[in-house]
Amino acid sequence: MSQGPRSGLAAVSAALLAMSRHLEVRDVLKTIVASARELLDAQYAALGVPDDHGGFAQFVVDGVSDAQWKAIGPLPRQHGILASMLREAKPERLADVRKDPRFEGWPSAHPDLADFLGLPIRDGDEVIGALFLANKNCLRPEGGCGFTEDDEELLAILAQHAAIALTNARLYERSRELTIAEERSRLAHELHDAVSQKLFSLRLTAQAAAALVDRDPSRAKGELQQVAALAAEAADELRAAVVELRPAALDEDGLVATLRTQIQVLDRAHTARVTFAGHGVRALPAAQEEAVLRVAQEALHNALRHSGADHVDVSLGRSGSGAVLRVTDDGSGFDPQGIRRAGRHLGLVSMRDRASGVGGTLTVESAPGKGTTIEMEVPGG
Repeated sequence: MSQGPRSGLAAVSAALLAMSRHLEVRDVLKTIVASARELLDAQYAALGVPDDHGGFAQFVVDGVSDAQWKAIGPLPRQHGILASMLREAKPERLADVRKDPRFEGWPSAHPDLADFLGLPIRDGDEVIGALFLANKNCLRPEGGCGFTEDDEELLAILAQHAAIALTNARLYERSRELTIAEERSRLAHELHDAVSQKLFSLRLTAQAAAALVDRDPSRAKGELQQVAALAAEAADELRAAVVELRPAALDEDGLVATLRTQIQVLDRAHTARVTFAGHGVRALPAAQEEAVLRVAQEALHNALRHSGADHVDVSLGRSGSGAVLRVTDDGSGFDPQGIRRAGRHLGLVSMRDRASGVGGTLTVESAPGKGTTIEMEVPGG
């Protein structure tokens, strides 16, 4: 390889180790792209995972700023060179991608690409992605491509390992989803059985008390005491179920990691850019972490479903021994007083209840056309 055996192998080894460290699909994609760009010394790198509708389910770039990426606009479709790599499953090495007959142009904000190297990522016979690089940082041969055969060979090795890493990450996420679904199904059955039995007993006892009120008040009083006891037991069963329904990821990964993962999923699923920053936050008591997560989820739901925002920013920071959550969007905003007068709540009541239930506070700042900021502060343990 052009870098020399020792430095080349060390660089490839570092890239493969980096890919194997991640289990989340989005993290694996980012690592593959960054590793490819660094190894082959290119200005730009990208990786697209196709969907079943002629577009890309995921598309990750490296070498393009967030502002540039936003200006470029929607994800590309499967056309031109990208479609060729996905359809024909063969490498493409071009001196100038713009002169290729399959080239169909790009948006005005798109960076100018010239020499190009692309390979499909395959899992057996299935093409699960397209990895490509552009603009090699070198002196190009006259009329030739800056990317060499050695570069193509190196990228092919990377693509093979990328397929393994991506497949493993998908299996991990699917396994986790199934585990959570199975656990929730089990809890639902247990909750139904336990609470249904208690409520059935409570109903019969209440009926017995009603029948005894006139002819045997003393016995009726005893039955009513039993009603109170059964109601308390049913409440305990519900409380226990709620504790068990606490998100598994929160227990395993902590609040910051759980929020980051969920926000990455939302960022992929929506056209709005959803970002997260969380630094210096100490572990909080379970009730506080649960409340912060639920408020963040409700605020994100409002921002992504109702506000028409282009950007939603979530931050979690330290405040004494506690934490401050902020969810800010640049959407249409609203009049909080008007919402209250109209009898609509947008989940604000439940968010305030969750905050006050753990000794915290919740404030809402919004105005028509000015976006919305929801801030929740909770104490530590």
